[in-house]
Amino acid sequence: MSKKLKILFIGEKKVDMLAQGAFREAMQKLGELTTIFDAQTLPEKKRAEMIRDTDILLTMWNAAPIPLEIAENPGRLSYICNITGSVRKYIPLEVIKAGIPVSNWGDAPAHGVAESAVSLLLAVLKDIRVKIMNVRNDKWGLEKHQMISGSLKNLNVGIYGFGVIGRRFAEILNVFGALEYVFDPYVENLPEYCTRVSSLEELFEISEAIAIHAGLCDETRGTVNADMLSLFPDNGIIINTARGDIIDQQALFKELESGRLRAGLDVLSGNDRLPPGHPARKWDNLILTCHNNSKVWWPKRHGELNDFQNICIENIKRHIAGEPLKFRMDEKRYMRST
Repeated sequence: MSKKLKILFIGEKKVDMLAQGAFREAMQKLGELTTIFDAQTLPEKKRAEMIRDTDILLTMWNAAPIPLEIAENPGRLSYICNITGSVRKYIPLEVIKAGIPVSNWGDAPAHGVAESAVSLLLAVLKDIRVKIMNVRNDKWGLEKHQMISGSLKNLNVGIYGFGVIGRRFAEILNVFGALEYVFDPYVENLPEYCTRVSSLEELFEISEAIAIHAGLCDETRGTVNADMLSLFPDNGIIINTARGDIIDQQALFKELESGRLRAGLDVLSGNDRLPPGHPARKWDNLILTCHNNSKVWWPKRHGELNDFQNICIENIKRHIAGEPLKFRMDEKRYMRST
């Protein structure tokens, strides 16, 4: 492969995976890699000039936004490889409409996030938080009236959103014998162990636990609201590893504060944080994992690339060879994505 191929990354210094290590080495075998870690501070005109003078542009979390003028005049730019997931913050829709190929990490996070959702569901269902706190407070076991621990076997579990993550969640859950119901108006085919429902209302009416795997967009924002939650049975469980703003957080917190419902939340609305001293931090019926539950730190093997790095490398090789890209973004997918 030609070393004359120019690959540019525009982002911040805290994104260090391109600063050193195996991923950078793999990139340098594909072309001439330039990394601009202070691209956010560059004037938009300068940023546009640099992009036009490159063949492949890399973006990811905290990338500098692509100037809108690139849609009309991309220069030699022939491909934008978004190493991670979300693209809407820094890749304008006009770039997609202009026909410039854009891809993202596709199904790379599916297993990790699905596994995270299953772990939260089990932890809430088994009242793990309460049991841990009892031991820490020098108690042992639980009083009978406290025991609301359940089983996934024959549990009615609703899945809101059935993209690659929702589908992987369903696959894992099927092993436990859960009864699975899906609401996603954009998915045509479901596995035989899943039952489709026609509305979000129906999903809440039939489910004892619901896992949210939808993308955040105008269509889904705030849809898990007080009306939906009121359809849920007592001790019903909400699991959210998608985006916090899909839930009306005030409505959910009201239900949690009353003790009627339970939840496992990896994400929250707004900036994904609760201020110090917030009462929700101490509720027995709520587990919070700080948008960190799907990250994998161990085992970390030297020189091993993770799934989304491998997809990025594969797609660049496909582009160089003139082969179809995996997980190419189109307008419909862009609009439904977070």
